[in-house]
Amino acid sequence: MAQDAPPRWDRKMQQRLMRGEAAALGELYDRFASLVYGLAHRVLQDEEAAAGVTREVFAHVWEHPDTYRPKEGPLRSWMAALAQRHAVQQLRLRHREDGRPPDQLEQQVRAASAAARADYIVTAMPVTLRSALELAHRERRSYREAARDLGVTEDEARRRLRLGLQLLSTATPAAPRSPGASDGPGRPGGER
Repeated sequence: MAQDAPPRWDRKMQQRLMRGEAAALGELYDRFASLVYGLAHRVLQDEEAAAGVTREVFAHVWEHPDTYRPKEGPLRSWMAALAQRHAVQQLRLRHREDGRPPDQLEQQVRAASAAARADYIVTAMPVTLRSALELAHRERRSYREAARDLGVTEDEARRRLRLGLQLLSTATPAAPRSPGASDGPGRPGGER
C-alpha cells in the first residue's frame, strides 16, 4: 500500500545515500542486512548465495539510491523487494546452468517467493500479532493457552491470531477458482 508521507527516517536515509555518506550505508546495513539475507536465503536455500545477494542489494542501494520511491512505500519494503528480485534472478540463473525444466523453475520460484513474502509479513507485523502466532504455531498453544501466556483475554488472543493469519494469507495469491467451485459440503463457492 502506498503512503502519502513516508517515515522521516526513510526520507533522510535516502538523502544521505544520495549525498554519498558511507555512514548512511552502514546504518542501513545494520538495520536491514538480516532482513535482506533472510529473504535471500529463504529463496535460494544457500548461505553463500544469500550472502552474495545481500552484497548485491546493498551495492545497488549505494549506487542507485534515487531508485527508491518514498511515496510507494517504506524503505524496508523496497529493500525486501530488491532482495527477493535479486534472489529470484540467482535462482533462475542456477536453474539455467543446471538445465532443469522451465516449469520446475517457475514452480520453485513461486513457492520460494511466497515463503519469502510470508517471512517478510511475519517480521513486519506488530509484535502483539507475531507473539500470538508464534505461540500457536511454534509452541502449539491453543488460543486459551496463548491468552494466558500473553496476559490477554481469550477474545483478544483469538483476534490477534485471526489478524495474524489474515496477514499471512496475503503471502500467497489465491488460485483462480472455477465457477461453481465448492469449499466443502454445504458451502458452495466459498459462502459461509
